[in-house]
Amino acid sequence: MASVDHSHTLVIPDMGIKNNVATSITYVHIYDKPIVKMVYHVVNITSTEAKLFAIRCSINQATNLLEISKIIIITNSIHIARLIFDSSVHFSQVYLIAISKKLRKFFITNNDNSIEFWEYPSCCNWLLFKSINRDTKQFCQTPLLSCKLL
Repeated sequence: MASVDHSHTLVIPDMGIKNNVATSITYVHIYDKPIVKMVYHVVNITSTEAKLFAIRCSINQATNLLEISKIIIITNSIHIARLIFDSSVHFSQVYLIAISKKLRKFFITNNDNSIEFWEYPSCCNWLLFKSINRDTKQFCQTPLLSCKLL
């Protein structure tokens, strides 16, 4: 699957937790070309918060790209993505505020701008998603201050 329009961007976030360290990796593609690969590490975070964080970073990165009119976020956590837009879920409100600010600016720029969330189950064999998933599971984090993790 690839973007067929230069004004569309595909954003594929994934995350994994190993030894209490969440690794979030996001790939951003425009017209079948990788543009950005972001890697974040967070300590002492729940799986749900890590997935929300990955989606938030994806939206931040995509809205910063010039000449983009459509953002397509492909995730295996569509149920988590829905939490971003549910203001009654208290722990997701910090994500809701940050994402709303970015999306508001994106939509004000052009009324035709849009965002879509596509669900892609992890069990499917899309090569790009498998690559990201493998990266998140195999990424070795070497702590700079290992005494701080104790």
